[in-house]
Amino acid sequence: MAIIDIGSNTIRLVLYKYNPKEGLNEFGNIKTVARLRTYINPNGEMSEQGINILLETLKSYKKILDDYEVSDIYAAATAAVRQATNNTEIIDRMKKETGITINLLSEEQEAFFGFLAVAHSMDTPSAVTIDIGGGSTEITLFENKTLQKSISFPFGTVSLKQKFVSGDIINDEEKKLLRQYIKKQFDKLNWIKDVKLPVIAIGGSARNLAQVHQHTIDYPISGIHQYEMKFDDLEVLNTFLSRMSFDQLKQLDGLSTDRADIIEIALEVFRTLMGVVGAKKFQISKKGLREGLIIHRVLQSDPNSFNKFNVFEENAKRIMYQYGRFEDECLMLTSSTEQLYLECCKLNLFTFNEKHLSLLKKAAQVFSIGEYIENDSSNQHTFYLLANQSIAGMSHRDRVKLALLASYKNKDYFRRFSAPFLNWFNRDELKVLREYGALLKFVYSLNVSKRNLVKSIHLELINDTVHINIVASKHPMAEIYQSERQKKHIERVFKKPVIIQFLKEGEMG
Repeated sequence: MAIIDIGSNTIRLVLYKYNPKEGLNEFGNIKTVARLRTYINPNGEMSEQGINILLETLKSYKKILDDYEVSDIYAAATAAVRQATNNTEIIDRMKKETGITINLLSEEQEAFFGFLAVAHSMDTPSAVTIDIGGGSTEITLFENKTLQKSISFPFGTVSLKQKFVSGDIINDEEKKLLRQYIKKQFDKLNWIKDVKLPVIAIGGSARNLAQVHQHTIDYPISGIHQYEMKFDDLEVLNTFLSRMSFDQLKQLDGLSTDRADIIEIALEVFRTLMGVVGAKKFQISKKGLREGLIIHRVLQSDPNSFNKFNVFEENAKRIMYQYGRFEDECLMLTSSTEQLYLECCKLNLFTFNEKHLSLLKKAAQVFSIGEYIENDSSNQHTFYLLANQSIAGMSHRDRVKLALLASYKNKDYFRRFSAPFLNWFNRDELKVLREYGALLKFVYSLNVSKRNLVKSIHLELINDTVHINIVASKHPMAEIYQSERQKKHIERVFKKPVIIQFLKEGEMG
């Protein structure tokens, strides 16, 4: 399926494919900077020049769609076309000359689809979202993944530039006037005042700000989805950007050239909103209107395709499938990990922690997925794959935790992989991650033949020695060999000697 997003700043064609095993995948993304908002005349009509830019863009997109043989096309127009008084004529003309039917989204629809994308791709339960485009700005409030309120303002980065900026980029005096105007608009919304929830920003300007910030701090991993900044980070960014000339902004790493003139306007809007909301966190969603439209489309035909209350699980299935791991194997690894952890807690080898168990079970599903690329260096591949891909429903900090656990080989490799993140975690957190990594490596050794033999795990403490009794359905020769090799790692964790015994089903009372 294809989504054509006709915005006020850009027109974008995005190609998607979906199936229940692989989930939703984007396989093509083409952007045209059109600035349609600048072609709205004083009488409210879009000029012939603006209409022709839209027409030529859609014609070129239609050729691409014909090449890909995509016939399921949903074209959505937002503020620029919505605000044009001749929009009916524009839509009729596009249908006649390109064959593409344009759906004119209402302000409420635009806000809803943005919320839908955030709810299904992030684990933040409650937040205020902002999607600032070229000609409109949508604000929503959601609580426990349920939309409470939404509003669309008829201003965006391009229209604000037209209203407040005299030169190429905004100056300090213009910023002050812009800030006063924006605050006045946001102050009308009693439902966001001092709610002290995170602000989640959607759209190209937000993505660009995140990329610039990552470049300025030498961020050690890839991806901006669920990237998090504080209010102070936005203040530092504001100082950093305001010192630059227009030409310098156009050359800045992480910033698209076509956003150099509007990026500071977007930043001013974000800072003002955080102040009104009383937000401590500013999060980025890479998923927005387009993803909301496609998710909504898929849900119509398959209501169980996405679960906004369990975002990670949906994404984990996609990762497992992508790297050749079968569902039965994942279930065994998860079940064995949970059993071993709970047994350890019974013997006071660990103190039970619900969040720790949840993270362990997630890591069990993707432990050593780097084997798919190469067996000998699977831990390096595992760490890189997990740390450097956006994992829906997981913060960047938890993503690194997952990568450290799932790639565990030994203390030396753990130290090497964790070195860039020493300011992310304290010493105790790293110790716990290292111990859990060793535990997962041992569990993984219990299924080295991929036959899913383990039925149960039971621990006993006899004469200060930990006895691990493992019930298996078939003769586990490979597992016996491999688990003995991994025994030293958990002996270090338990600080006690370990005896491993495999039993046939029915041998334990």
